[in-house]
Parts: sequence; structure tokens; C-alpha cells
Amino acid sequence: MFDTIIIGAGFAGAVLAERLATQRQQRILVIDKRQHIGGNCYDRFDDHGVLIHQYGPHLFHTDNKDVFDYLSQFTQWQPYQHEVLAFIDGQKVPVPFNLNSLHSLLPASLADSLELKLIDHFGYGVKVPILELRNVDDKELKFLADFIYEKIFVNYTAKQWGKNPEDISPEVTGRVPVHISRDNRYFQDKYQAIPAQGYARVFQNMLNHPNISVMLNTDFKDVFKLDFDTTKMQFMQSEFTGQLIYTGLIDELFNSHFGELPYRSLAFKFEHLPVDQFQDKTTINYPNDYDFTRITEFKHINQQIVPGTTIVKEFPQAFERDNPKKNIPYYPIFTDENKLKLDRYLAFAEQFENITLVGRLAENRYYDMDDIVARALQVFNDMH
Repeated sequence: MFDTIIIGAGFAGAVLAERLATQRQQRILVIDKRQHIGGNCYDRFDDHGVLIHQYGPHLFHTDNKDVFDYLSQFTQWQPYQHEVLAFIDGQKVPVPFNLNSLHSLLPASLADSLELKLIDHFGYGVKVPILELRNVDDKELKFLADFIYEKIFVNYTAKQWGKNPEDISPEVTGRVPVHISRDNRYFQDKYQAIPAQGYARVFQNMLNHPNISVMLNTDFKDVFKLDFDTTKMQFMQSEFTGQLIYTGLIDELFNSHFGELPYRSLAFKFEHLPVDQFQDKTTINYPNDYDFTRITEFKHINQQIVPGTTIVKEFPQAFERDNPKKNIPYYPIFTDENKLKLDRYLAFAEQFENITLVGRLAENRYYDMDDIVARALQVFNDMH
């Protein structure tokens, strides 16, 4: 019945379904264990009429014109420039750390001196990885690097990954940039916008094709079987000789053959409040206070005019496969041990000519939204 079966209805799966159906006239089945399409980008209107992002804020930004033009077939855009504040020492300052943050947190004379040194050493308008700043041969700049690291990064990272601050290598957050500018935007990409009618509508438009069927509320393991010895596939107890595109957990596809790969999960606590606005910006990070890492207020994103406001608090947590409150994997955990295990899975997958792995979970790589759309388009172009 189907030429290609795709596991997962997030961006990776939806892009490939759309391309194969419209450009190759293939018959496609998309299977997802959730009761909605869109993966973690799914948004919906809550009971109060506020458009919320069910799995935390997703803010589209890219410098890739091909990706932006491709998605523009399925949505109109509402320009949106994201700004984030961090609650530090009782006040809210812009992050990533920039010259405005510097002058908010440090005495004026010291801030002036540090600003001059930063510009003199690196130039204006550049982004400097904090690890590079820590390695500069200047006492004041070293002090600044340690100050930023301690106040903004280390405790946030500890909460995010469930580790003690002293157990976190500086290299983990070493790539996080310090902006030597007064640009408070979180991203500096050329294209920054949100879908005018929400992400769910984008996915509906992508998958709305007579060649595409969608099966929700379905764990692929209940309908799909893979024989490791013969490399043959079965769908609904009949042999399937088409292509499988898999975007889920790579270890689940292969029945944890080489052991389970670890992930971090998140818990979201939504609250509706009887005020027009709860906080100054869309997202405020809390690196050093409270158990949650950040609060997002959704009305800032789409400028909705509705009574009240809805916020969400984000709590990092352990990933537990059999616990429905903790079984959504958000972040692969990158360690040397996990990489060895992943490499075994990737090598094993190469034995299966009809299987293609795409996405954050299937490839165990961190992709932004635009990256995964670009990756899916590249996979399609490479298919024969």
C-alpha cells in the first residue's frame, strides 16, 4: 500500500513526507505515538484562548534562505525578534551576556573599563566564546569571564543536566557566547519570525496531500517489525519492501540491542493568570533561583489580545522510558561512553539498506528547527 513509512510527525518526518508525496508521487504513511502532528513544535489554543507551545517555546530563526523559502509555502510569517532576560542578583539582565548586562551588574567605573578592554581586545559587534574569554591574559577580563560563568551559566547548566556545578566541565558551556554589543536580541539571524497561524497549521498544510496518510496514537513497535537477522521489515504482519524513514529514538528502533541511550526530559507547569502581562519579555531565565530554569509568557510571541495571560515554568528532569510523566526525550546526553554506544547503533543501521535515520533522536544530534528542515531536504535530495 505504501512506498515509504515515516516514523515521527515532527519537522524531519513532515518535510520528507511532503517532498516524497509531491515530488516523487510516492504513497506515504506517517506514524506518530502522540495524538497530534508537529512533534515538539506542536502548539494549540488553551482553555483561555491563548496560543501556547505545548513543549516549550519554539522560535524560528535562520540564515538559510532555502529553508525559509521552503517553509513559506506552508505559512505566512509574523516577524518576531526574541529577547531573553536572566534573573541575576535580584535584577533582570539581557542574555546572552552583552554590554548592557555588563553595565547592569557591575559598578560603573569597572563596567566602563571592562567594556573598553573587550572592544580593544576583540572588536565591537563580535561574539566571543566564554572559554576564549577565560583564557585571555588579562586579570580584569578573566574576572569578567569567571563572573559571567558563575552567575549565568554554571547553575543553569547544572539544573538542565542534573549535575552538581563542580561536576560540570567548563568546556560544556565553553561555546556559549558573550556578545560585545548592545544588541539584546537572542538571535541575530537574517530571518526571524513565527508562523502567523501557529506551528500546528504549518504541519497540517505540509501533510495535507492525497498521497499522505497519518496514523496517530500509534507506537510504531505495535505495527512494525524489523528482523535483525534477515533485515526484512513487516508492517501490520505483512512484509514491507518499501523505505522506512525513522525519526525516533535510535535505540528503540533496534530494541536496545546495544543498551539504552540516556536523555534528559522536561516537565512543564502551565499557569493562567488574570493579568494582561506577567513579565517584561517572552522568556526569563532563572539560573540561580528556584527549581525551574525559565518562565515563558506566550502572549509576547504572537501579540494576542485576549483577557489574561498564560505562562509556563520549565523543570528539567530525568528521562524515564516507562513513566508517562517523564518519557519524552528532549536532549541527548553527550558523553564518550554514549558516543561509543551510538556509533555501534549507527554502524548496525547501515546493514539495513531500506532504513534512513533522520533527526535529533534518530541521529542523536542537536538540531535547531532550521537545521532539521535543511537536513531533511538534503536527505530527500540524496535519495535516488
